[in-house]
Amino acid sequence: MKNILILLLFSVSVISAQVEYSSNLGNAKSMNFSVDVGGFKSSVPNKTRMDFFVQVPYTSIQFVKKDNGFYANYNITLSFTDENKTNIIFERNWKERIKTTDFDQTLSGENYNLSYKTYDLNPGKYFVKCIVEDSDSRTASSKEIPLVVKQITDSLGVSDLMLVSEFVKDSTGEKIIPNVTASVTNRSNLVPLYFEIYSDKKRDLNIEYSLDDLKKNTSFKQMEHITVNPGTNLIKHTVNNVSFSVGEYLLNAVIKDNDWKIITSVEKKIYSKIHGVPLAITDLDKAVVQMVYIASPEELDYIKEGKSYDEKLERFLNFWDKKKPNSKTIDNPILYEYFRRVDYSNKHFKGLGEGWRSDMGMIFITFGPPSSVERHPLDSNTKPYEIWDYYELNRSFVFSDQTGFGDYRLLDPDYSRWPGYRP
Repeated sequence: MKNILILLLFSVSVISAQVEYSSNLGNAKSMNFSVDVGGFKSSVPNKTRMDFFVQVPYTSIQFVKKDNGFYANYNITLSFTDENKTNIIFERNWKERIKTTDFDQTLSGENYNLSYKTYDLNPGKYFVKCIVEDSDSRTASSKEIPLVVKQITDSLGVSDLMLVSEFVKDSTGEKIIPNVTASVTNRSNLVPLYFEIYSDKKRDLNIEYSLDDLKKNTSFKQMEHITVNPGTNLIKHTVNNVSFSVGEYLLNAVIKDNDWKIITSVEKKIYSKIHGVPLAITDLDKAVVQMVYIASPEELDYIKEGKSYDEKLERFLNFWDKKKPNSKTIDNPILYEYFRRVDYSNKHFKGLGEGWRSDMGMIFITFGPPSSVERHPLDSNTKPYEIWDYYELNRSFVFSDQTGFGDYRLLDPDYSRWPGYRP
């Protein structure tokens, strides 16, 4: 059961101190959601139609029992600024409401709600911030998206590439369910996709699809010959027989004429992840090392000593299965939140090494976002420092940048009061 928006084919035409804190988002916990955007030819002259998709899993939102069903409400805000984030161009927000009569559906990791909005924008560079906030729990999270809106020509233009979760045929025609996460798992061997080609005349074209493994520097290619007509042409294709390893890939569609000369091209970064684990985990061995704030040395050694990759993965998943708050669910929010904090730390607390190893990363991963942050970057006669307050713990942590390179170190750590990882 998926409460989703299905698209008809004809309509798819060094500042380490910027930590999130709970007063910003309403709650120390965060929501898991995905957002994707694609540019298509607009009916408005000199503009490009940008299609936004926001996918929120049922397990990320709070359902409330009412009458004969279970209801959830959440708000989505899209803020558009210039590429330097200095001027707000416009902002849009809306509310989503979900109902189900089956409580088990609210716990299923397979269920999600998909929102779709479209905006006609001038070509150029933008920055978009997407915030999703649960109306009942006040839990929220945000994602930032650098957005390049390209000019699409009438003579021979091409839209952005979009991945497909599923092609569906019913009595009303063929429809597309987009793959908003832009990811596949290591169990997959297919990459369904769609895009549009705009032409001013009928012509024959050759399309070379390539899938480049950015980690191994290898490439997988397929060819397709098509004939396009004047106007908008929807191109559907499935790259098949792919042998995925875990990591980042670059998906390309290169458009060539009959003489095999390149006319134009379009690309999209996609991700292959381990089945059943967060997208941020692209290296199992590294993920095990990063578990130092939640697992004991004995538990880590046990996972590392697996004789094969599959055995290590099984031990890794078994460890996290024991952390599940609800053994009946597929998704494991503790696992996802832990590695969300690792990923956040790597992006924001770099200092002189990897963010997750830093003192700020250690505190953020262990305790989550602080209740408030007090920053002192320019006080006289002192090194830059910050104070993180955790009201529920009745504790404060003070970090000082002793080197001037953003490497904030924890002052006076008291490990005797260390409560361990807090989800």
